[in-house]
Amino acid sequence: MAALPLPVLLLLLLLAAWGGPGAAGQKRKEMVLSEKVSQLMEWASKRSVIRMNGDKFRRLVKAPPRNYSVIVMFTALQPHRQCVVCKQADEEYQILANSWRYSSSFTNKIFFAMVDFDEGSDVFQMLNMNSAPTFINFPAKGKPKRGDTYELQVRGFAAEQLARWVADRTDVNIRVIRPPNYAGPLMLGLLLAVIGGLVYLRGSNLDFLYNKTGWAFAALCFVLAMTSGQMWNHIRGPPYAHKNPHTGQVNYIHGSSQAQFVAETHIVLLFNGGVTLGMVLLHEAATSDMDVGKRKIMCIAGIGLVVLFFSWLLSVFRSKYHGYPYSFLMS
Repeated sequence: MAALPLPVLLLLLLLAAWGGPGAAGQKRKEMVLSEKVSQLMEWASKRSVIRMNGDKFRRLVKAPPRNYSVIVMFTALQPHRQCVVCKQADEEYQILANSWRYSSSFTNKIFFAMVDFDEGSDVFQMLNMNSAPTFINFPAKGKPKRGDTYELQVRGFAAEQLARWVADRTDVNIRVIRPPNYAGPLMLGLLLAVIGGLVYLRGSNLDFLYNKTGWAFAALCFVLAMTSGQMWNHIRGPPYAHKNPHTGQVNYIHGSSQAQFVAETHIVLLFNGGVTLGMVLLHEAATSDMDVGKRKIMCIAGIGLVVLFFSWLLSVFRSKYHGYPYSFLMS
């Protein structure tokens, strides 16, 4: 058996030491991945939501290799953009990112990032994106699927809702921890102070506590607030309204029966209040001891309020439940 030439032998020894071309390429990938993770961890230690421009997005989110998921909020926070919803969504997004950053289970498995239109318009063009805010999960493997785009109009942008979506897409469970809000206790304390002051000042005359009109008005306000959807707003955190990026038209009524805007609840509250006021006037016209002329005026005003506001309520209902066949005065 002939001996191998010295150059060939040295080449074989070198390949054996390095493991071949495939192993060298794998090591390069591991080095690049390690650098990317180290860079992201360094930024995440300073700021829970990493701000990215086009270069950072392409290098750390789009380009392989990547063994981590990135939740990216595409937004437009500059004042001249006049995106009120973007600011509201950003507050909830910051709460979610901070809850993950300071949790005991924090790892490099997932990062939270943000691309502002004025800092990364090329990213918006690359993704054919024409609206903000938008949340997209870029998974550790493969491209984003349909479910990796958050349904903002349906689910709202509350941090709790975002956390459920993140858990569904990444298997990372985040317990949302909100900063303490002292508004509720302060308002309760103020209310108790006012009640205590009234009791102290009018200790000898507490007839105002038995005022039926006052209690009825308070009960009506509570019922109107609940039936208009205020609790749904508190849980889901929907946007106040929606501005069409193409036409600039602002929609205050959501076109689906599965969601609503904050402005919509205010409109419904107003309409319900108008119907209620009309019914109160009709009741007073039928039971009061006023002269006939005033009672007729109250009756006509009551009927007008009920008819007008009920018609508007029905039109709102028709706009949300498409195909509903009935209308009254207004289509």
